[in-house]
Amino acid sequence: NFYMKKTSLVILSFVFAIIANAQITKVEIMATGLTCSMCSNAINKQLKTIDEVENVDIDLNKNLFIVRLKNNNTLSPKTFKDKVEKAGFFVGSMVLFINFRNQTVEDNKQIDKYIFIDTKAQTLNGVAKVRVLDKGYVTTKEHKKLAKSFARYTTYSKGNEGVFHLKTI
Repeated sequence: NFYMKKTSLVILSFVFAIIANAQITKVEIMATGLTCSMCSNAINKQLKTIDEVENVDIDLNKNLFIVRLKNNNTLSPKTFKDKVEKAGFFVGSMVLFINFRNQTVEDNKQIDKYIFIDTKAQTLNGVAKVRVLDKGYVTTKEHKKLAKSFARYTTYSKGNEGVFHLKTI
């Protein structure tokens, strides 16, 4: 029993170390379907219901929502997508700013809940800008194009909600 508790503690601390190695600090969401400032206000209100959100800035000309997050959050891209959809709109693009700590990424490599695709081998240290390329995080038209060009990635076509395909930008 003692060894099981110790093993569980080691595994738990390893999971938190992984999370600490890839934490989202900021999200830029371009929403689609907005026609007026009341539409953007609905999304703004939804995003602000997330406890880990520090503040939300809106660029009405681009339908862009810039969401800054509190330190030590464990949010995933799905949280933001769900809030935009709850407001009655869709995500046209989502760019994440993730704080990495000397993390080596390369094409088709999975780190925690992220799989890097169409990415050159590199070490990420500090905040890196990445784009979520999954269905629901890009426009339908763009996803159709991406599905063809990313057919070689078996995980991409599965549409797994818990795993996100990222490209460094």
